[in-house]
Amino acid sequence: MGKAVLLVAIIALVIYALLRLWERRRAARRPGPARPSQGPGTRRVIAPDDDADFLRDLERKRRREQKNLPDDEPRGDTDA
Repeated sequence: MGKAVLLVAIIALVIYALLRLWERRRAARRPGPARPSQGPGTRRVIAPDDDADFLRDLERKRRREQKNLPDDEPRGDTDA
């Protein structure tokens, strides 16, 4: 009984290895999206607080909102 289980396990391993190899070769032939390179022409994803354009836009929006506030309302930059 033990020899039969061992034989089935070995056959299953061989079939698994062959299917895995076949799938890898098939995936290598299939055209897909190219991996992004880390060359000088690619942009990295950066956090918003590190993005100068994002921070500049926030500052513009803040200034625009402050200009639209009436004079009798607090502007939020005072310590209470």
